[in-house]
Amino acid sequence: MRDRLWNPNLIVFLSSACIMVIELVASRLIAPRLGVSLYTWTSVIGVILAGISLGNYIGGRLADRFASPPFLGLIFALAALSSLSILWLNNAMHEIQLPVHWPLMVWVLGYIAAVYFLPCTILGCVSPIVVKLSLKDLNRSGTTVGKIYAWSSVGSIVGTFATGFFLISWFGTKTIVLLVAGLQALLALWFLTDTRWWKAALSAIILLTALGGAYWFLKTGGFLCKECLRETNYYCINVYDKEVAGRKVRELVLDRLVHSYSDIEDPTNLVYGYERIYAQVIRPLTARKPNLDAFFIGGGGYTFPRYLEATLPQSHIVVAEIDPGVTEVAREKLGLIPETRIENYALDARIFMQWYTKPDSYDVIFGDAFNDYSVPYHLTTLEFDQLVDRLLRDDGLYVVNIVDGGRRGHFMRAYVRTLQQVFRYVAVIPSGADWRELARTTFVVVASQKPLGLEGLNLEDRPLSAEELAEYLALDPPLILTDEHVPVDNLLAPVFEDSHRS
Repeated sequence: MRDRLWNPNLIVFLSSACIMVIELVASRLIAPRLGVSLYTWTSVIGVILAGISLGNYIGGRLADRFASPPFLGLIFALAALSSLSILWLNNAMHEIQLPVHWPLMVWVLGYIAAVYFLPCTILGCVSPIVVKLSLKDLNRSGTTVGKIYAWSSVGSIVGTFATGFFLISWFGTKTIVLLVAGLQALLALWFLTDTRWWKAALSAIILLTALGGAYWFLKTGGFLCKECLRETNYYCINVYDKEVAGRKVRELVLDRLVHSYSDIEDPTNLVYGYERIYAQVIRPLTARKPNLDAFFIGGGGYTFPRYLEATLPQSHIVVAEIDPGVTEVAREKLGLIPETRIENYALDARIFMQWYTKPDSYDVIFGDAFNDYSVPYHLTTLEFDQLVDRLLRDDGLYVVNIVDGGRRGHFMRAYVRTLQQVFRYVAVIPSGADWRELARTTFVVVASQKPLGLEGLNLEDRPLSAEELAEYLALDPPLILTDEHVPVDNLLAPVFEDSHRS
């Protein structure tokens, strides 16, 4: 029998890289259903580590009884099949609603464990078996084991950086899963060919059929996946044609969030109510300054930047959209014309504001980077609000769109209290007269150091009076969000739970 364990360091390098690729891909595959939050990352990391730990234990027990190159091939074959199952299980879990009495953390943990625990457990079996097969000289056992686990760690590092920096943007998550399964299948065939030819042939047929079937379903839109128009390091992006109020518009969907509607022919047609309120609350400002210096935290479908460009054509408009793929889709599908004067920067908004913007640069700053599935914590804090204040002129406006539960609103109250520490005038405009009864509603928050001048406006929705706002804020103990303490996921957990039960 030929010795197929030709390079134990390379074997553990590849198996560990596969585990970390799966971990990074998991965070993107679950995002359309679970969002991206502290809960999801904690669960992904915990489940992967639990799988590795159990796999190491089981692999050690199996190594003492069955360690051989063909048995290692069997482990890789099972790993390949279980990796393929990720695509089917993830899609199946998408269709299951959150059970009524389950806490959010339990549901997220259970979802991720159901999809990703088994592949990582099987891959965790590899290292102990490789160690067992590599120990030829007990006098050098420490060196041998040390090298194997060092190369295992290097594989984890390479898998992490390669996936996060390159693979997802190059191939997309589902294709990466197929590539991981294919690599494991090749390793399985390498070791299984040390056994009888008919067993090797049967194994090859099963593995290649599974891979080929998965690839076919992936490309034809079968049950294994739901395709994205474009998949980036941040989102699964889709665009759909819709008709709203008799007009044809295009709907931008980021993961599972309907982010915006764009009227390609008429940029002044604003579909979302909060965007119409945006247009209304800046009227006192535009009455004094017909051309604005405006900054947008997040671009999305570029609906309101296009509106501002069309209605105030001499305005200076700057957008910080962290995902260049979103901007590319806006150019290709959503009416962001090549000759636009809108300046776009593919940077995190806070980084751009800190490094590339001078004080007193803007008349208005618009915030549209929040939703109930993914909230950038660093854009909600006292320190960030102070940065916004420095960049605004004396009479400048900070206008933000917030999603929270009307009847709960824990995040909303903390967010407004934090703004009040920086700005003298803060107004809250909830969406709809029945907002208090809704599990999920949209708020527009307007802040400034000068009076807002909203009283004479015919707003689509009524701002809360000072008494109503004080009463609303008093429903929760005072909490100020800071860079040191910003429990956004905990505050939004009830909204997240309600959205998954509906």
